[in-house]
Amino acid sequence: MTLGEEILKSLEYNSEYRNIKINTENIIPSGADFVIEKRKNTQNDNVIVSESQTKIYVSSDTGKYMQSSDLKGLEQAISKCKKCPLGSTRKNFVFGTGNPKAKIVVIGEAPGRDEDEQGKPFVGRAGKLLTDILKSINLTREEVFIANILKCRPPDNRNPLPAEIDFCFPYLKKQMQLIDPDYVLAVGTFAGQTILNSRDTLGRMRGKIHTANFFGKDIKVVVTYHPAALLRNPNWKRPTWEDVKLFRDEFEKTLKH
Repeated sequence: MTLGEEILKSLEYNSEYRNIKINTENIIPSGADFVIEKRKNTQNDNVIVSESQTKIYVSSDTGKYMQSSDLKGLEQAISKCKKCPLGSTRKNFVFGTGNPKAKIVVIGEAPGRDEDEQGKPFVGRAGKLLTDILKSINLTREEVFIANILKCRPPDNRNPLPAEIDFCFPYLKKQMQLIDPDYVLAVGTFAGQTILNSRDTLGRMRGKIHTANFFGKDIKVVVTYHPAALLRNPNWKRPTWEDVKLFRDEFEKTLKH
């Protein structure tokens, strides 16, 4: 997505800006990739200005996160992102944790309240259940890398919006490039759909081995229920166990070679 496309998508995403037409394209650096806000016009402003005096402040570092050579550098490059309003409502940017060279990446949908408070993915009750799920297939959190499609919590834990995924997914793809895993366990509908570029239901995605391509590398993917969903409906624990057994059998093929 080009910078211009990102700006237009952000204008469409923010309902109060949907009908705005951009008249000039003068850019001023800011601390984030770009921030849309209304300010009083001044002679010294060097910004993108609309008829309603909305201005888009664009960072001179936009896109430089792609040059990051390790996860620490990537986190520093993107942790102040405010491409969408979630950047202004979050308490903490939830980058991800775990082994930076993991062969397995666990991907969820978005941070919840506990994750937003602590700045870490999968904490609280859902996080403990994920730890137990990993333990059941002889894995620890320290062995894998854990991340989400979105890096910021949606209000009231609502589902991610398409524009939010469009803005945030490139960050996850860069993480995948740097980690270079062989397997992904996608937990939740939106995680599975985003990773597989699919609109299938969770029921159609789970129970099988998929392949997703990241930067020219094919990665094996299994989709299952999100731990938070299992807390709401314990009846889904059995099919989740079947999914993670399938996942275990697949990645153990590599471990045996």
